[in-house]
Amino acid sequence: MRVSALALAGTYLLLSPDLVAAQEGAAISAGDTAWLLTSTALVLLMTAGLAFFYGGLVRSKNVLNTMMMSFIAFGFAGVLWAVVGYSLAFGEGGAVVGDLSMAFLKGVGMQPNGTIPDMLFMGFQATFAIITAALISGAIVGRMRFGAYVAFISFWGLLVYAPVAHWVWGGGWLAGLGALDFAGGTVVHVNAGAAALVAALVLGPRTDYGRQAMLPHNVPFVLLGAGLLWFGWMGFNGGSALAADGLAALGVVNTLVAPCATLVAWALLDTFFSKQITAVGAATAIVVGLVAVTPAAGFVSPMSALAIGALAALPSYGIIRWRAGTRLDDSLDVFAAHGVGGATGAVLTGVFASAAFGGADGLLFGNPGQVSIQAAAVLAVAAYSGIATLIILKSIEFVTPLRPLADLEQRGMDLFAHGEEGYATGEGAVLILREELSASAANGDGQGPAAFPREAGESQSQPGGGDTKLVRAIVRPETLGDVLKALYQADVAGFTVSRVQGHGGEAGTVETYRGTSVKMDLTEKVMIDIGVSEPFVDVTVQAILDSARTGEIGDGKVFVLPLEGVHRIRTAEKGTAAVTPVAP
Repeated sequence: MRVSALALAGTYLLLSPDLVAAQEGAAISAGDTAWLLTSTALVLLMTAGLAFFYGGLVRSKNVLNTMMMSFIAFGFAGVLWAVVGYSLAFGEGGAVVGDLSMAFLKGVGMQPNGTIPDMLFMGFQATFAIITAALISGAIVGRMRFGAYVAFISFWGLLVYAPVAHWVWGGGWLAGLGALDFAGGTVVHVNAGAAALVAALVLGPRTDYGRQAMLPHNVPFVLLGAGLLWFGWMGFNGGSALAADGLAALGVVNTLVAPCATLVAWALLDTFFSKQITAVGAATAIVVGLVAVTPAAGFVSPMSALAIGALAALPSYGIIRWRAGTRLDDSLDVFAAHGVGGATGAVLTGVFASAAFGGADGLLFGNPGQVSIQAAAVLAVAAYSGIATLIILKSIEFVTPLRPLADLEQRGMDLFAHGEEGYATGEGAVLILREELSASAANGDGQGPAAFPREAGESQSQPGGGDTKLVRAIVRPETLGDVLKALYQADVAGFTVSRVQGHGGEAGTVETYRGTSVKMDLTEKVMIDIGVSEPFVDVTVQAILDSARTGEIGDGKVFVLPLEGVHRIRTAEKGTAAVTPVAP
């Protein structure tokens, strides 16, 4: 029996090589493992932060679609990385791409990879693949069919991201050349930035681009997203040390100080050019600083990181201002922030790198050739990513359209792609209790107790003649709830609410967006159509005027229009019997 038990145990161990390796994994460090577990979670959070950052920058009708472009990467990019992407990036292979020896995570278990479990290294790298795919979406928000986008990031992750990761981190040709990229300046940011530029060119500008000032609908979201990105970036750069040691501390400190310098430089640029320090500009500056320090985080001193952060503000700020006056609709300036910021940081790594921190010396430490190596790496990654992105997009377009029809795009990608809205509007947006209406009447508003029809929209008046009018109100979207409440309190139960665009006195108003001044053209409005009998027009109009007025330019207008006739479809009532029963 004892021999049989030993034989069974031996057979189990032979069939479980990962368990054997774990038992023998004295090289695994508990501290390093704990730090990489934390870093993996931090980098995963960055994609959610990116969703808020991008979501706040777009118009409200596209907020869900924009955020979903980031969240969907968790699924498709994550699964494909585990199935084959990791093997293509970190398999033995050759100078260009890895092999399939680790496909379906074959042999990726608890055995040591340095001082951490091999499967943890795979998971940490998965979070990089996920956010890199999501970064591209900022250039094409508001105009790409969701299915085509999912297909694009899936193919792009396997055909572009994985090979480039192999070039730099998997023992490929750029690693052999001596290119320095601590946490993804070329692999992540130049790669995604080049793809974003090409994608924006292939899809073309949004339908309303150049005719409307497409301002951010939620700047607090933008600031929240920037804060989450900065928080998560501590794991992005600090975790790339793959150990809880001094190099990780250097990466974290450099990730702290570089964006601080970028923020100061950006604020000075905003003050000089726009005379204001904008919140969106500040959030953008933080992201640019994080991008720029990424390739250098483990190779330079904190003072050098400060210099990199400050210098990186100049080209990215300039490109954003330049692009705003062109027909290039890189919607959220992915190329300027990530492509240009990543390229700047990669080249400056060749200037400030010091062998005392790891890697190689740069220009300032007697090795000017490192700058050329860094520039070559940037150009190679940008060229490959751009060409491959073009081929992938054109191939997908051969099978299915990349963009929806123009009228669907104008209505917003949220409803078209997801059947949902980020913010509730129209029917059901306001809940008024009977007690609230009764209290309002008792407070002396000039009306008797609210009379609720037995059926919404049902007339309580007797059929009869008399003129009918159409009261049409154009109001701010944010006042819709107050207007509906006032109408209910006035016993107006029949109306239609529509989204429209237009402007009045606010035409030509200057707003500042990402450091660039733009003139307001068409703005989002809400139109409410109400049919009433003529003696009761004033009650309806006054309810709207009192509830929609903010005192600011752009409050809207109320029109009173004659009607030839009104017919209720269900009951065949006509005239005043078919309109809202408002008591004078």
